[in-house]
Formats: sequence, structure tokens, C-alpha cells
Amino acid sequence: MRSGTRLSKASPVTINTLELAKQLISRRSVSPDDAGCIDILCEHLKPLGFECEKISMGGVDNLWARRGTASPLVCLAGHTDVVPTGPLEQWGSDPFVPTIRDGVLYGRGASDMKSSLAAFLVAIADFVEQHPDHPGSIALLLTSDEEAAAVDGTVRVVEALRERGVKMDYCIVGEPTSVSRTGDMIKNGRRGSISGVLTVKGVQGHVAYPHLARNPVHEIAAAIAELAQTKWDNGNEYFPPTTWQISNFNAGTGVNNVIPGEAHIKFNFRFSTASTLESLQTRVHGILDKHGVPYDLEWRYDGRPFLTKKGDLVDAVARAIKSVTGLDTELSTSGGTSDGRFIADICPQVIECGPTNASIHKINECIRLDEIEQLPKIYLQTLKNLLIK
Repeated sequence: MRSGTRLSKASPVTINTLELAKQLISRRSVSPDDAGCIDILCEHLKPLGFECEKISMGGVDNLWARRGTASPLVCLAGHTDVVPTGPLEQWGSDPFVPTIRDGVLYGRGASDMKSSLAAFLVAIADFVEQHPDHPGSIALLLTSDEEAAAVDGTVRVVEALRERGVKMDYCIVGEPTSVSRTGDMIKNGRRGSISGVLTVKGVQGHVAYPHLARNPVHEIAAAIAELAQTKWDNGNEYFPPTTWQISNFNAGTGVNNVIPGEAHIKFNFRFSTASTLESLQTRVHGILDKHGVPYDLEWRYDGRPFLTKKGDLVDAVARAIKSVTGLDTELSTSGGTSDGRFIADICPQVIECGPTNASIHKINECIRLDEIEQLPKIYLQTLKNLLIK
């Protein structure tokens, strides 16, 4: 493990990836609580010449930190918040007491994504030390609202930056994207997500007198069958076909002799760039209307799909991974959503690159120590590939 990186000639402070990751993991930053993580990172960024601006609202802490004013602007983005721990008694050690066992660091946020944040800082410090008068600019965008509502987090920072006319050229999000080894997979896009809350209207009554009632479950049955069998699109070279899934279906009073008066259904689309938000909504309403379903439908937009095709950023990250690990990385758009969907509104090239994701959100979340050593090297080389021609 590296001994650490000196922040500046005027400062005796050093950054060690493992120690900084442990310091961040020890903060109980369950979403949307930042628990002081951003303050810790700002203490390291300011001596490097970063202007740190907190953009906080709705109980969410966000950070926009930038060094330089010229283009191109390279942004490293991530989140300080973590998901709840689950049953503490099932953990091998306290999830907020970072613990090393057999070459593995355990703790909530170890892989998602406090080790990435620590690696960002070390990579930035190394880069600035080696290239104090580097061309372009480097920025760090952080939020404590990624794992929960994602309402007052990155999306708010992006809105503020858009109003100021700030545009990024490249963004690397430190999400855990790898499968078996660090760098074996990166995300060059994500599917969009829209959800619906469907209320089917019926008339409650006694099951022995169905002619005096109207069963909403029966009313929606044929429409559900068609929705489930519909081929929404064929996907494309980067995305699989769009999928529609029911996540919750609730109706009835809990007894077997009452016809329910309403049925409540929650569903979700994970959609590719082969479909649009508007086209999917229109087709759902068309199927419901076709079957004469009496309904109310509320939509929630979680984010449009984004895609970064092969180009400067993909090449820079792939070459960095190859030089550090020897691996030829795989491009993928699989998995859930990330804050990359918001950043893509002001940045034409967004890539997610981080550690292995096998333990994220699980009991005994962890990261191998060799990954903690490789990550800052990958991020450092990526900065060099983008800014030092």
C-alpha cells in the first residue's frame, strides 16, 4: 500500500487512500445524512487549490469543488451517503467501524462508494503535485442524496450549474461497476427509469352478490396480460430491450368474502434509448383505454437513459485501466440508475468506473485492499490521458 500523497509543498498533510476510506466509512452517513464526510474531503481539497462550494437544501449536503477555470473541465462525481445496515447482528463487525480481515476492508460504504471517494482525492493530489500548472480544470461533485430520494442531490447541483452556464466536458462517476476484478467493466450509459402508480376503480361488495359489485382485479387482468407481453422495443447495440415490471399489487380487505373496491398497482419501466418517456406513457394509456379499465395513473420520472459512445472519455478510461491492471475493460449499460443520468444533462461524455460490486448494499459490504491500491492509479492515469496530451 502506498505511503501517501503530499497535498502541497506548503503542507505536511498527506492522503492515504486506505486511511481516508476508513475515515469516511466510520461516518454514519445513512442517506440523506452526510455526517461530515464532505467537510473531511474539503479539508483535503482546499490546500490543493480547489474552491469548495456547499450547495445544500432539503436536509441534503452537496459539494461543488473546482480547480481552474479553463476547459476542458473534467469532473469526478459520487455520493457520500450509504444505505441502511440491515440487522447488525448479522455483520461480522460493526458496519461503521472499518475492519480489515484477510486482506479485505469491511464496512458500510466500503465499495459503494467511499473507497472511490478516497481514491478520487489521492488521484487528484498526485495529479496536482505532478502537474501544478495543468491545462483545463478539475471538479468534484458530491451529494448525500443518491441512495434514497435523489431529489435534492446531484440534480440540484446540475440545475445550479446549468443556470450559471457551466458545462462539463468529461465526467467519471465512481460507482462500483466492476464484476470480478477492478476495471473489468465500466458503464458507458444506463437505462432510464419511469414508475407508475395505477389505481383501478371498482365497487366493493359481497362475493355472493357479484352483480352488485365490480371487481377491479378482474377489470385490470386482461390489460396486465397485454402489458406483460408487449414488446416495447428491440433495444440497440448498447442497450437491451425495454422492460416493464409490476413491483407491487394490492387489493382487498384481507378477508375472502369481500370484493375489493380498488386495486393499487405499482410498476416500473427500465427503458433504453430505443424508446422515449412519452412513447411509453402513451402506449400504457392506450392499452388501459383499449380494455376499458376505469383508472387513475400517476407517473414518476426517475431519469432518462444516457449513453456515451466510444470516444475521448471511453478511450481515456479504458487505456488507464489497461495500463494499471492489464485488463481490456468491457463496456456495459446494465444495472440500475445512477446520478450519471442527471450529469448527462450538462456533460456529453459520462462514464462510471469503480470497484467490484458483488457486496454492495449487502450485509458485510467490503472491498479488497488491492482494489483500494489500484483505484487511485486508474483515476490518476485517466486525468493524465484527458488533460496532459
